Amino acid sequence: METAPGRILVVEDDPITRTMLARYLCSAGFDLRTSGNVAQARDALRAAPADVLLLDINLPDGDGISLARELREHSTAGIIFVTQRDGDLDRVLGLETAGDDYITKPFRLRELLARVRALLRRQRLYHEVAPVDTVLTFDRWLIDLRRRELALVGGAVLPLTPREFDLLAALVMVRGTTLTREYLLEVVSKRERAADARTVDTLIARLRRKMSGDAGGLRCPIGTVVGVGYRLDAAVNRCS
Repeated sequence: METAPGRILVVEDDPITRTMLARYLCSAGFDLRTSGNVAQARDALRAAPADVLLLDINLPDGDGISLARELREHSTAGIIFVTQRDGDLDRVLGLETAGDDYITKPFRLRELLARVRALLRRQRLYHEVAPVDTVLTFDRWLIDLRRRELALVGGAVLPLTPREFDLLAALVMVRGTTLTREYLLEVVSKRERAADARTVDTLIARLRRKMSGDAGGLRCPIGTVVGVGYRLDAAVNRCS
Protein backbone atom coordinates (compact mmCIF):
# COMPACT_ATOMS: atom_id res chain seq x y z
CA MET A 1 0.00 0.00 0.00
CA GLU A 2 1.29 3.46 -0.89
CA THR A 3 2.32 5.58 2.08
CA ALA A 4 0.39 8.83 2.49
CA PRO A 5 2.46 12.03 2.32
CA GLY A 6 3.44 13.50 5.66
CA ARG A 7 1.49 16.49 6.97
CA ILE A 8 3.96 19.20 7.96
CA LEU A 9 3.27 22.39 9.90
CA VAL A 10 6.03 25.01 9.72
CA VAL A 11 5.90 27.44 12.67
CA GLU A 12 8.31 30.24 11.75
CA ASP A 13 7.96 33.99 12.22
CA ASP A 14 10.41 35.03 9.49
CA PRO A 15 8.36 35.23 6.24
CA ILE A 16 11.34 34.59 3.96
CA THR A 17 12.38 31.44 5.83
CA ARG A 18 8.76 30.32 6.11
CA THR A 19 8.16 30.67 2.36
CA MET A 20 11.45 28.95 1.51
CA LEU A 21 10.62 25.96 3.71
CA ALA A 22 7.07 25.75 2.39
CA ARG A 23 8.16 25.71 -1.25
CA TYR A 24 10.94 23.20 -0.69
CA LEU A 25 8.88 20.75 1.36
CA CYS A 26 5.90 21.06 -0.99
CA SER A 27 8.20 20.18 -3.90
CA ALA A 28 9.27 17.09 -1.93
CA GLY A 29 5.65 15.92 -1.85
CA PHE A 30 4.53 16.88 1.65
CA ASP A 31 1.15 18.29 2.65
CA LEU A 32 2.38 21.64 3.93
CA ARG A 33 0.87 24.40 6.10
CA THR A 34 2.55 27.37 7.75
CA SER A 35 2.06 29.53 10.83
CA GLY A 36 3.84 32.71 11.85
CA ASN A 37 3.35 32.51 15.61
CA VAL A 38 2.08 30.39 18.50
CA ALA A 39 -1.56 31.49 18.19
CA GLN A 40 -1.68 30.64 14.48
CA ALA A 41 -0.06 27.26 15.18
CA ARG A 42 -2.73 26.42 17.76
CA ASP A 43 -5.47 27.41 15.30
CA ALA A 44 -3.89 25.32 12.54
CA LEU A 45 -3.66 22.23 14.75
CA ARG A 46 -7.25 22.63 15.93
CA ALA A 47 -8.32 22.71 12.28
CA ALA A 48 -6.31 19.64 11.26
CA PRO A 49 -3.57 17.51 12.85
CA ALA A 50 0.04 17.44 11.68
CA ASP A 51 2.50 14.57 11.56
CA VAL A 52 5.57 16.79 12.03
CA LEU A 53 6.05 20.35 13.28
CA LEU A 54 9.08 22.42 12.33
CA LEU A 55 9.02 24.69 15.34
CA ASP A 56 11.07 27.85 15.73
CA ILE A 57 12.01 28.42 19.36
CA ASN A 58 11.85 32.23 19.34
CA LEU A 59 8.36 33.35 18.29
CA PRO A 60 6.79 36.81 18.65
CA ASP A 61 3.96 35.74 20.95
CA GLY A 62 5.49 32.88 22.88
CA ASP A 63 8.14 30.23 23.34
CA GLY A 64 8.45 27.23 21.02
CA ILE A 65 9.57 25.01 23.89
CA SER A 66 6.48 25.88 25.93
CA LEU A 67 4.28 25.19 22.89
CA ALA A 68 5.94 21.78 22.44
CA ARG A 69 5.22 20.85 26.04
CA GLU A 70 1.62 21.94 25.61
CA LEU A 71 1.22 19.86 22.45
CA ARG A 72 2.66 16.76 24.11
CA GLU A 73 -0.35 16.68 26.43
CA HIS A 74 -2.67 15.73 23.57
CA SER A 75 -0.67 15.22 20.37
CA THR A 76 1.74 12.57 19.08
CA ALA A 77 3.09 14.81 16.30
CA GLY A 78 6.84 14.76 15.78
CA ILE A 79 8.58 18.02 16.68
CA ILE A 80 11.81 19.33 15.16
CA PHE A 81 13.09 22.46 16.90
CA VAL A 82 14.69 25.12 14.71
CA THR A 83 17.33 26.90 16.80
CA GLN A 84 19.09 30.19 16.09
CA ARG A 85 21.93 30.33 18.63
CA ASP A 86 23.98 28.02 20.83
CA GLY A 87 22.07 29.34 23.83
CA ASP A 88 18.82 28.05 22.33
CA LEU A 89 20.41 24.67 21.73
CA ASP A 90 21.54 24.52 25.36
CA ARG A 91 17.95 25.13 26.44
CA VAL A 92 16.63 22.31 24.25
CA LEU A 93 19.19 19.79 25.45
CA GLY A 94 19.20 20.92 29.06
CA LEU A 95 15.43 20.86 29.52
CA GLU A 96 15.00 17.50 27.72
CA THR A 97 11.75 18.76 26.28
CA ALA A 98 9.17 16.93 24.24
CA GLY A 99 10.99 17.64 20.99
CA ASP A 100 12.20 14.78 18.81
CA ASP A 101 15.05 16.51 16.99
CA TYR A 102 16.65 19.89 16.41
CA ILE A 103 18.46 21.72 13.63
CA THR A 104 20.50 24.90 13.92
CA LYS A 105 20.28 27.87 11.55
CA PRO A 106 21.70 28.24 9.00
CA PHE A 107 21.01 24.73 7.69
CA ARG A 108 21.00 22.92 4.36
CA LEU A 109 17.53 22.18 3.06
CA ARG A 110 18.56 18.67 2.07
CA GLU A 111 19.65 17.96 5.64
CA LEU A 112 16.33 19.24 6.97
CA LEU A 113 14.47 17.04 4.49
CA ALA A 114 16.47 14.00 5.64
CA ARG A 115 15.58 14.72 9.26
CA VAL A 116 11.88 15.14 8.46
CA ARG A 117 11.82 11.85 6.55
CA ALA A 118 13.71 10.05 9.33
CA LEU A 119 11.24 11.30 11.93
CA LEU A 120 8.27 10.22 9.82
CA ARG A 121 9.87 6.78 9.42
CA ARG A 122 10.24 6.43 13.18
CA GLN A 123 6.63 7.46 13.71
CA ARG A 124 5.41 4.87 11.21
CA LEU A 125 7.48 2.16 12.88
CA TYR A 126 5.89 3.18 16.19
CA HIS A 127 2.34 3.05 14.86
CA GLU A 128 2.87 -0.30 13.12
CA VAL A 129 3.32 -1.97 16.51
CA ALA A 130 1.45 0.43 18.80
CA PRO A 131 -1.23 -1.23 20.94
CA VAL A 132 -4.79 0.03 21.24
CA ASP A 133 -4.23 0.53 24.98
CA THR A 134 -1.98 3.41 25.94
CA VAL A 135 -1.54 2.50 29.63
CA LEU A 136 0.14 -0.86 30.21
CA THR A 137 1.82 -2.72 33.05
CA PHE A 138 4.83 -5.02 33.01
CA ASP A 139 6.75 -6.52 35.92
CA ARG A 140 6.21 -3.86 38.63
CA TRP A 141 6.03 -0.99 36.19
CA LEU A 142 3.27 1.11 34.65
CA ILE A 143 3.91 2.85 31.32
CA ASP A 144 1.65 5.54 29.87
CA LEU A 145 2.39 5.77 26.15
CA ARG A 146 0.32 8.88 25.56
CA ARG A 147 1.69 10.86 28.52
CA ARG A 148 5.14 9.34 27.94
CA GLU A 149 5.61 8.41 31.59
CA LEU A 150 7.07 5.39 33.38
CA ALA A 151 6.36 4.74 37.05
CA LEU A 152 6.44 1.96 39.59
CA VAL A 153 2.91 0.71 40.16
CA GLY A 154 1.61 2.92 42.95
CA GLY A 155 4.85 4.90 42.98
CA ALA A 156 6.48 8.00 41.55
CA VAL A 157 7.27 8.70 37.92
CA LEU A 158 10.81 7.70 36.90
CA PRO A 159 12.42 10.50 34.84
CA LEU A 160 13.46 9.31 31.37
CA THR A 161 14.89 11.22 28.44
CA PRO A 162 12.82 11.20 25.22
CA ARG A 163 15.11 8.63 23.59
CA GLU A 164 15.13 6.37 26.66
CA PHE A 165 11.34 6.40 26.68
CA ASP A 166 11.12 5.71 22.92
CA LEU A 167 13.38 2.69 23.26
CA LEU A 168 11.50 1.26 26.23
CA ALA A 169 8.12 1.87 24.57
CA ALA A 170 9.25 -0.01 21.46
CA LEU A 171 10.22 -3.04 23.57
CA VAL A 172 6.98 -2.94 25.56
CA MET A 173 4.74 -2.70 22.51
CA VAL A 174 6.04 -5.87 20.85
CA ARG A 175 5.49 -7.89 24.05
CA GLY A 176 8.56 -10.12 24.29
CA THR A 177 9.62 -10.07 20.65
CA THR A 178 13.33 -9.49 20.11
CA LEU A 179 14.11 -6.19 18.40
CA THR A 180 17.41 -5.82 16.58
CA ARG A 181 19.84 -3.02 17.32
CA GLU A 182 19.24 -1.70 13.81
CA TYR A 183 15.49 -1.46 14.39
CA LEU A 184 15.94 0.22 17.76
CA LEU A 185 18.45 2.64 16.28
CA GLU A 186 15.83 3.67 13.72
CA VAL A 187 13.37 4.24 16.56
CA VAL A 188 15.61 6.39 18.74
CA SER A 189 18.11 8.08 16.41
CA LYS A 190 18.09 11.86 16.34
CA ARG A 191 21.27 12.65 14.42
CA GLU A 192 21.66 9.72 12.09
CA ARG A 193 25.13 10.54 10.81
CA ALA A 194 26.58 10.41 14.33
CA ALA A 195 24.57 7.44 15.57
CA ASP A 196 25.52 3.76 15.48
CA ALA A 197 24.60 0.57 17.30
CA ARG A 198 26.52 1.74 20.38
CA THR A 199 23.88 4.44 20.79
CA VAL A 200 21.32 1.73 21.52
CA ASP A 201 23.67 -0.10 23.90
CA THR A 202 24.31 3.13 25.82
CA LEU A 203 20.59 3.87 26.14
CA ILE A 204 19.89 0.31 27.30
CA ALA A 205 22.60 0.62 29.96
CA ARG A 206 21.09 3.89 31.19
CA LEU A 207 17.59 2.40 31.30
CA ARG A 208 18.80 -0.63 33.24
CA ARG A 209 20.61 1.58 35.73
CA LYS A 210 17.56 3.80 36.27
CA MET A 211 15.07 0.94 36.48
CA SER A 212 17.14 -1.06 38.95
CA GLY A 213 19.26 1.34 40.99
CA ASP A 214 16.76 4.19 41.05
CA ALA A 215 13.92 1.81 41.86
CA GLY A 216 15.37 0.30 45.01
CA GLY A 217 17.21 -2.70 43.59
CA LEU A 218 14.48 -4.14 41.37
CA ARG A 219 15.46 -6.38 38.48
CA CYS A 220 15.33 -4.58 35.16
CA PRO A 221 13.29 -6.73 32.74
CA ILE A 222 15.20 -5.73 29.59
CA GLY A 223 17.04 -8.79 28.33
CA THR A 224 19.92 -9.12 25.86
CA VAL A 225 19.77 -11.48 22.89
CA VAL A 226 23.45 -11.92 22.09
CA GLY A 227 24.36 -10.90 18.56
CA VAL A 228 20.83 -9.73 17.78
CA GLY A 229 19.39 -7.07 20.07
CA TYR A 230 17.08 -6.74 23.07
CA ARG A 231 13.68 -7.84 24.33
CA LEU A 232 11.40 -7.25 27.30
CA ASP A 233 11.44 -10.31 29.57
CA ALA A 234 8.13 -9.61 31.28
CA ALA A 235 4.44 -10.09 30.56
CA VAL A 236 2.69 -6.93 29.34
CA ASN A 237 -0.91 -6.36 30.42
CA ARG A 238 -3.61 -3.76 30.10
CA CYS A 239 -3.94 -1.47 33.07
CA SER A 240 -7.18 -2.45 34.81
